[in-house]
Amino acid sequence: MTEAGVSIAGPDGRLRCPWGLSAEDYVAYHDEEWGKPVRGDDALFERLCLEAFQSGLSWITILRRREGFRKAFANFRIAEVARFGEPDRNRLLADEGIIRNRAKIDATLANAKLLATWTPGDLDALIWSHAPDAGRPAPRTLADVPAVTPESTALSKALKKQGVRFVGPTTAYALMQACGLVNDHLEDCALR
Repeated sequence: MTEAGVSIAGPDGRLRCPWGLSAEDYVAYHDEEWGKPVRGDDALFERLCLEAFQSGLSWITILRRREGFRKAFANFRIAEVARFGEPDRNRLLADEGIIRNRAKIDATLANAKLLATWTPGDLDALIWSHAPDAGRPAPRTLADVPAVTPESTALSKALKKQGVRFVGPTTAYALMQACGLVNDHLEDCALR
């Protein structure tokens, strides 16, 4: 189909969400990661951090620097990032392999310190407790995909109430999409 916002065929003939073919880097992300369930505190911490760094930028910018982020932030192992000190902060602010935004770096470090005090599994449980009803209709076009939902607003509030920084309702919804809490692949996308 060629209607704007409707799945389109890729070089392999499979229908995909249009954004999944908009850049070569997106194909693997769309096909292998986006919308698939992510569990575990460290894995969810990575996604939470990357979504926060994406705020105000395009996702492709973050995706292309993902390995740099992983290297800079000890593969997003909460316990290790929680031990980062001022020399690490200065290193991150100078690291050209990541987005060198002071507020986002500080939020990531503060969030790691906070999450390191939680019982293992608490972040996973909190995030997944906000998964919406599975009966939600599949989006037919990109226009049917929301940026914010009542569930993402509730997740944002719950995380903020616990002290997690840089996680507004839009960031929370992008996290929900990326981690499989919602399935926003278009109705006719082969990955639905």
